[in-house]
Amino acid sequence: MASARRCTTMATNKLIMFVVMLVVLQRVRSDDSPCDFPAIFNLGDSYSDTGAFPALFPAVQPPYGRTFFGMPAGRQSDGRLTIDFMAQSLGLRYLNAYLDSLGSNFTQGANFASAAGTIRRVNGSLWTSGYSPISLDVQIWQFQQFINRSQFVYNNIGGVYREILPKPEHLVSKALYTFDIGANDLAMGYLDNMTTEQVEAYVPDLMERLASAIQTVYDLGGRYFWVHNTGTLGCLPYALAYRPDLATEKDSAGCSVALNAGPRFFNARLKETVARLRVALPEAAFTYVDVYTAMYRLMSEAKKIGFGDPLRVCCGYGGGEYNFDKDIGCGVKVEVNGTVMEGKSCEAPSRSVSWDGVHLTEAAYKFIFDQIVEGALSDPPVPLRRACQTKGQ
Repeated sequence: MASARRCTTMATNKLIMFVVMLVVLQRVRSDDSPCDFPAIFNLGDSYSDTGAFPALFPAVQPPYGRTFFGMPAGRQSDGRLTIDFMAQSLGLRYLNAYLDSLGSNFTQGANFASAAGTIRRVNGSLWTSGYSPISLDVQIWQFQQFINRSQFVYNNIGGVYREILPKPEHLVSKALYTFDIGANDLAMGYLDNMTTEQVEAYVPDLMERLASAIQTVYDLGGRYFWVHNTGTLGCLPYALAYRPDLATEKDSAGCSVALNAGPRFFNARLKETVARLRVALPEAAFTYVDVYTAMYRLMSEAKKIGFGDPLRVCCGYGGGEYNFDKDIGCGVKVEVNGTVMEGKSCEAPSRSVSWDGVHLTEAAYKFIFDQIVEGALSDPPVPLRRACQTKGQ
């Protein structure tokens, strides 16, 4: 009798262990599975703009786009951007700009980023300020309009629109929302001869505005957020050329210590802001992505990983230390006393980090993508494909 009970107990224990193992394996399998995002909606500046700025203002000219597209394609680079590689890695099409009315397809998302875009609105027009009127709040308004209009058109007009607009069930709650903005807000202060302390003083306001934008997307149903911090302003030739007084103290990579102090302060506050949003919005999944570290790694190890001088502009004019002239930019021709001066591309953009002194080459953006896609520089450290699985972390 006792023997029978022992056999029964052992069988029961084995069954319990088997069930536990099934549950664990199911959880592991679930945790490892991709999120299958049906769409990406991106908000940002020129580091992720795929055509908004050229749709509003004079379009970029050759040799922009030469490496991948073979012609200008709305991007401030010789080819693809980090956002392009992100979309591709998720099996999605490259994002069309919301403002680009010709040939666009929004079935798998839309891009609201604008070159020269900022978190805060700027005073004055593009011609007086040098910055885009498509600030973050305007991008949010555009997103709201896109959601409302596309749902109405898809459901009530149909036809060809169902081939170029996202399905309503894919529109909001299942999509990935990417934010890559803030660099121009910092640059604006520095280029206006502010000190780092003065730039840092308005960063809390930037955080409030960014948090408000994310809250708006959340209120509309967005749940998955992938937030890039800002890059190494002090390693960009244009910033070094415009503020030589702040470029006197350089680190081992040749970057300005002072001009990188503002981005580091911004990034620390951004990480805190994302942490607060996790608490305030527990149903959302937030991933904070350290692009600054990826970009600085590129700058400091450029020659070791196959690039040339990271501070020398590929598409520029003037030679010198940076091959950068603020009056003769990439693709620009200027005639002086009968002599035509032109910002031309270098022969091998794939070996350059800086494309035009402000933006990077496709090869540089690909390097940054490779650094961040698997989550090594993210908080929490999850791959892009699993960014939906960070709720409460």
